[in-house]
Amino acid sequence: MRSPAELTSMFRSNGMKITSQRQLLFRLLHHTAEHPSAEALYAQAAAEMPGISLRTVYQTLSDLVEMGELHQIHFDNGPARFDPNVSEHHHLVCDRCGDVSDVYATGTDQLHLEGLQGFQVSSTEIVFRGTCASCTSNPSRSGSVTPATSTHHQHEGTPS
Repeated sequence: MRSPAELTSMFRSNGMKITSQRQLLFRLLHHTAEHPSAEALYAQAAAEMPGISLRTVYQTLSDLVEMGELHQIHFDNGPARFDPNVSEHHHLVCDRCGDVSDVYATGTDQLHLEGLQGFQVSSTEIVFRGTCASCTSNPSRSGSVTPATSTHHQHEGTPS
């Protein structure tokens, strides 16, 4: 994801309004390796700026996805999550706590696939599910994933 200053310039050049709320969201997203939901980002932003609205968060996330600065990701029936890492990558998902982290794999373009029947592949997404190091070392950590904590990477297009 571009820097907050670059995002501000991009928004301005596209005729989009720049507010202190949007600049806060740019900063929060730029400095995270997390994959927050809109609600989680809203809670974080509201802690710093109590007047921010959830609608502003949703609109800003939507604008950033449309501009290719974020990827919207989904898993199961949980809420959409947003990934500021727009480079080509895949994900590790903990089945116990729902944590999502980035992982890089090479050679995915060389996979042998059967049953395509004329289907044209435009991108590859790989999700590795298992137990994260924190849950492995701390058995008392949450034992089930709730829909609010699950995600799925939906990689679209080419990396920026």
